[in-house]
Amino acid sequence: MGVPPSPLIVRVQSPEYGTKRVEARQNETIADFLNKLQTEFGLGDTGWNVYKSRDKKDWIRTSRARTLDSYKIRHGDMLYLFSSSKTSKGQEFSNIAQNIEASPGSSQMLSGSGMASPIPGQGVVEDEVDQILDKEDGKIYRKRNEQLCHHGPQGKCLHCVPLMPYDEEFLHSCEPPIKFLAFHSHLRKLTGGVDKGKFAFLENISCKIKTGCTEHPPWPGGICTKCQPNAVTLNRQKYRHVDYIMYENSSIVDRFLNFWRTTGNQRIGIMYGKYETHKDTPLGIKATVCAIYEPPQVSSKSRVELLEDPKEDVVNKVAERLGIGPVGWIFTDLIADDLGKGTVKHFRGNINSHFLSAEECIMAADFQNKHTNPCKLATEGHFGSKFVTVVVTGDATNQIHFEGYQVSNQCMALVRDDCLIPTKDAPELGYVKESSEKQYVPDVFYKIKDSYGNEITQLARPLPVEYLLVDLPAAFPLEAQYTFKSHLHTEIKPFPASNRDQLGEAQDFNALVSYIQQFPPNRFLEAMSGFHILVFLGTSDMLPVQEKIGMLLDAVRLNDEKLASDFKKTEEWATVEEMMAAHGKSA
Repeated sequence: MGVPPSPLIVRVQSPEYGTKRVEARQNETIADFLNKLQTEFGLGDTGWNVYKSRDKKDWIRTSRARTLDSYKIRHGDMLYLFSSSKTSKGQEFSNIAQNIEASPGSSQMLSGSGMASPIPGQGVVEDEVDQILDKEDGKIYRKRNEQLCHHGPQGKCLHCVPLMPYDEEFLHSCEPPIKFLAFHSHLRKLTGGVDKGKFAFLENISCKIKTGCTEHPPWPGGICTKCQPNAVTLNRQKYRHVDYIMYENSSIVDRFLNFWRTTGNQRIGIMYGKYETHKDTPLGIKATVCAIYEPPQVSSKSRVELLEDPKEDVVNKVAERLGIGPVGWIFTDLIADDLGKGTVKHFRGNINSHFLSAEECIMAADFQNKHTNPCKLATEGHFGSKFVTVVVTGDATNQIHFEGYQVSNQCMALVRDDCLIPTKDAPELGYVKESSEKQYVPDVFYKIKDSYGNEITQLARPLPVEYLLVDLPAAFPLEAQYTFKSHLHTEIKPFPASNRDQLGEAQDFNALVSYIQQFPPNRFLEAMSGFHILVFLGTSDMLPVQEKIGMLLDAVRLNDEKLASDFKKTEEWATVEEMMAAHGKSA
């Protein structure tokens, strides 16, 4: 008896339906295989075609005579399914957010804002900063060395030829040395060489069992090599998606830290800003922070618990109309040392402690998975994240210090697939879950050197979280910048930040009246140029300004006095002024 052909798994990608794995056999006819695809993707009889290459070459035509083997389709090959007509899905925003449309081009500035296609290079709208860097040369140009260069002024030699942005010797020679490649330098390295990256692509790690395997019962009844996820060996990530965090001015973080200074309790904030090019790193990206929004939370001196935020969608739409978006999160871990000197204790980042705890790494990974990075080289249309983490703690001189981090893409995958948990007694150690009847967890390893210098492999139970971290600097510019002009005047009592009722700083109508009264009528735009008051106006149900709030947000974004004056003349704002006048008489 002949041996039956072994089954094979063929991956099929579609910009509309994503990626699916289809089981077939080499002697299977093309017609039977296409019928499987029709059932798997829920397609009609016509209006779609399958190709061997993503540029729509090598069309696989239906046939009862030809087999998969005749097209040289092997186990693990990728095919590409395209519809002859595309339909776009519109986005809906609930409640007040329906009235706050995004400003032109602003959505490309925000992380994860592009609608991603699973076909590398097709239909992926990358962030604006990625589009800018993609067009840049990126090479490091050097001047002619008078001692080593013996050619004319127009010539180039080994000592003055431009270097590639991923040149390790140059990066290590910088002051301070650049420890991690910028993500776009990493992409240039992948797409370099003779083939110019024709076959380069980025694929996200999956720690879940592949679905659709019919050769055995579902887990825990069985598993095979085709559906079992690969083991993961943790490596320290050599690149980072963001290279620098810059706060526009000190008043942004001062207001945030005032909560700890007043109560002694820790605090979490969401940083809003934009991603820009960072000239100090070849093809680098910096996260510029313009404001810090404080979501609902319960805090104490040693821990913070985030609560569900019903206003999150509206806050994001307000920010998007202003040309900014969520770029990271910040939290305090401060313990007062000497109240007279204003010093704080130093207990993070030294040899006896940790940089981030496992619980904080898991939370950072949750945020990064929520704000993924659109990437045209990724098979799923997204890869990694630009979302950053900042911890405010004490440094070696007992002064308040800002430390920036991201967790690696491997950590994002472990957390996304619910494989990583914190340990109970050691904050610097995480723990990879063991497989159970409900979940299969692949083996996760990391490598260390023993006392003899030999490299040995360890199972990640437990796991030092330093394998998951990428650090980056966080600081202030030499000259303060102000996206929101209300920060300019220190004599003005600012509008309260969100969710500070614990301090008696409520965002209510009384706070609005008290704040507006500090400004003369001719400084209306300046009064409105503050993130917290704009969030209040955009989320308040009692004020009738939501239908025209977009006009005010545009005025602040463009710094347009005329547009602000037009908003002030609307019936909606006139009603608010009448309410404030009546409130003043009754007070």
